[in-house]
Amino acid sequence: MAESMTGYGRSESSVESRRFLVEVKTVNNRFCDVQIRMPRVLFPLEPLFKETITNRLIRGKADVFITMNDSGSAGTAVIPNIELARAYSEAISNIAASTGRPDEADAGMISRMPDVLSVDTIECDPELLKEGLMAILSDALDAVVRMRKTEGDRLTKDVLEKTDSLAGMMREVADRSSLVPAEYRERLKTRMESLLSDAAGIYYDEGRAEAEIAIFADRCSIDEELTRLDSHLKQFKTALKSDGSIGKRLDFIVQEINREINTIGSKANDLTITNRVLEMKTELEKIREQIQNLA
Repeated sequence: MAESMTGYGRSESSVESRRFLVEVKTVNNRFCDVQIRMPRVLFPLEPLFKETITNRLIRGKADVFITMNDSGSAGTAVIPNIELARAYSEAISNIAASTGRPDEADAGMISRMPDVLSVDTIECDPELLKEGLMAILSDALDAVVRMRKTEGDRLTKDVLEKTDSLAGMMREVADRSSLVPAEYRERLKTRMESLLSDAAGIYYDEGRAEAEIAIFADRCSIDEELTRLDSHLKQFKTALKSDGSIGKRLDFIVQEINREINTIGSKANDLTITNRVLEMKTELEKIREQIQNLA
């Protein structure tokens, strides 16, 4: 079934003693536009992330946020400067010997001396994180797809109802179109009798009137347009129920439906049909707006 292009998903887990949170938000877009915000250390994995996301989402603009937090001491290292510590120790011993005081400097005291200990950040290897990160990303994408399918089912139901309404209007137009030539004949006859009065029998040529009616009937015939419109509506419903990316195909079919409705309106030469055509165009515009949300 059709999927909406609007969705959100998140997943969180630990990989190599680091905590990762992946959030994916998608909205409408003609193509698949993926923007990823993540720590610099993960940049080598960006092409793989984008390929995975594109294959899953097909269409829509996706904003992906990947955050990384170190748990405990993960990602940091305390580095002792042994040479500097030895120099401090010797200096303290010399001071003690020179002043006749006891040398009470222990390791704890020396470690607190300036620059004896330093804290450094350990750069993680993205290759070691790849498998775990891909699993977290996949979970987030699963949540996005579930939401998109739920929204897609709702949109599909609404669009199908509007399509059935449009088909009902088309049948009303078809029924009405068969009456238009006969009504034109009656209007023409009434008009001639009104203009010519008692002389109508002398000047009124029944054969010529029938020829004019035949020309009128041919000019305002919409049988071909109705046949094509019926075919387009059936194709639209079939496409709407199919799997995969269908948004662009539906948009093309809607253009063809609109073309036939416009032609019917221009050829019908009947107020009732014209009014119904206006209602059909309004309903079609609602359908067009809804399918813009489908992938």
